[in-house]
Amino acid sequence: MATYVLVHGGNMSTETWNKLTRGDPVYTKDGHMGARYWDGTVFALKAHNHRVFAPTLKDEHGCHMTDHIGQICSLMAENDLRDVILVGHSYGGMVITGVADKMADRIRRLVYLDAAIPDPGQSLYDILMLGLSANSGNQPLLPEPSPPYVEKLQFDAATIQSLPKTYIFCTKSEFADVARVARQKIATGKGWTCIEMPSSHVPMADMPDEFYQLMLDLAKK
Repeated sequence: MATYVLVHGGNMSTETWNKLTRGDPVYTKDGHMGARYWDGTVFALKAHNHRVFAPTLKDEHGCHMTDHIGQICSLMAENDLRDVILVGHSYGGMVITGVADKMADRIRRLVYLDAAIPDPGQSLYDILMLGLSANSGNQPLLPEPSPPYVEKLQFDAATIQSLPKTYIFCTKSEFADVARVARQKIATGKGWTCIEMPSSHVPMADMPDEFYQLMLDLAKK
C-alpha cells in the first residue's frame, strides 16, 4: 500500500473540465472544480488499497502560496503521513516543491504533472514569462496574477535534488512553453524520470484510464 497526496493547480472551471472530459459533465455551485478533478484518480487508487488525500486548496484570491504549502504540510503532519508520493499538477508543482523542502524526510517521490518546476526565488509568473520569452510567437495562457502565482518560492535546491522525481509531460498541453522550461531544468538536474502522455494539460479528463494506470505504476517504484 502506498500513500498519495494529490495537489491541484489553479481552480479550474467546470466549463473547462466539461470540454475535456470523457466522462459525465460536472457542475458545482461556484462553477469551479477545486480538487474534484482528482475524484476518478482517488477512486482508482483506493480500489487498489492505496491511501489517498486530495484536498481543495484555499481560495487563490484570498491567500498566498505559503498558505497552500502550509495547508499540505499540516495535512501530512496531522495524519502522520510518511513515504508519500506527492503529486502536483500545473501550479501544484510550486506547492509540492515548497512542501518537500520542509518535509523531505516524509517524501518517497515527487511527481510533477505538466507542472511548474521552480528555481529558488522564482514565482509561477516568472516561469510563465520565461516560457513566453522562449516561445515561437504563440500567445501563452496566463492566469490572473493572484497572490499565490506571483509569490516567489524560497527553498533549498539541494534538498529537492536529493529526492526521486518524476515529470509527466502532456504533449498536447496548451502550456507547452512551461514544459519546455521544465525540460531544460531536468536536463541539468538529478534524480529525474520522465514520462510522456499524448494528452491535454488535464490527462485525468481526456486520458483517465491511462493516467490512473500511470499513477498506480508509481507505487511500484
